[in-house]
Amino acid sequence: MTLDHFREYCLSLKGTTEEMPFDENTLVFKVFGKMFALTNLENFEYTNLKCDPEKSITLREEYLEVTPAWHMNKKHWNSVSFMGDLSDQQIESWVADSYNLVVKNMPKKLKIELAKF
Repeated sequence: MTLDHFREYCLSLKGTTEEMPFDENTLVFKVFGKMFALTNLENFEYTNLKCDPEKSITLREEYLEVTPAWHMNKKHWNSVSFMGDLSDQQIESWVADSYNLVVKNMPKKLKIELAKF
């Protein structure tokens, strides 16, 4: 997966914005201010994605490319390497899962607002 493809996919999800709140190299994707993905622009080798805690364990056991996320809550975040054998579709699926997990936990008012996009 290329950085352009990753970025385009993330931005295709309703209500998504991109920001650089940490530094000039860390690109963060948010939906209504809540992070669901982040990656390094200078060294595009992995992304951090939010994940259900039970699913996180399963994915880490099944895929070498999935590890606990660096500098994140390891119970809720995985790092997914772009350097392995994962297909773009698999990574997109996990990005969508991360996005949906964030949306699921939003207040009803924000979910209604998101539906307008």
